[in-house]
Amino acid sequence: MKIYVCSSWRNEHYPALLRDLRDAGHQVWDWRNPPTGGTGFRWQDTGCSGYRHGDKIAVDALRDVLAHPVAQAGFASDLCGMNGCDVGVLLHPCGRSAHLEAGWIAGRGKPVHMLSPTDLEPDLMVLAFNGKIFSAAPGLLAELERRHG
Repeated sequence: MKIYVCSSWRNEHYPALLRDLRDAGHQVWDWRNPPTGGTGFRWQDTGCSGYRHGDKIAVDALRDVLAHPVAQAGFASDLCGMNGCDVGVLLHPCGRSAHLEAGWIAGRGKPVHMLSPTDLEPDLMVLAFNGKIFSAAPGLLAELERRHG
């Protein structure tokens, strides 16, 4: 099965989940090292110098940065993975981009499961994902085998 994991660069659980999914025989799109090449999108590669997570930029600057060829290529690469997956996994902790990715996948009629190894703020819109919520990878892996195997 082809899986896209929606998460954050800062998520320390991401590498282990990719390994677990691959060990279970799944194909996983790794946006940190995508099959389209490169090492994943980073804001700093667009000339948005000195940007750190949580920084804010002006709306006009955001428009300019999103038009940068690196941002365009990063978006196209991630979109390729999201469009090509059979199922999504929203791995917490994560931010807005991961939730947008999960929403895109769900909007294409594909299930999105949520995995959060830590407590999290409740969100009603998780019901749109048509998947299940897990606190540990073994439960997610068992569900993938049962429901999508």
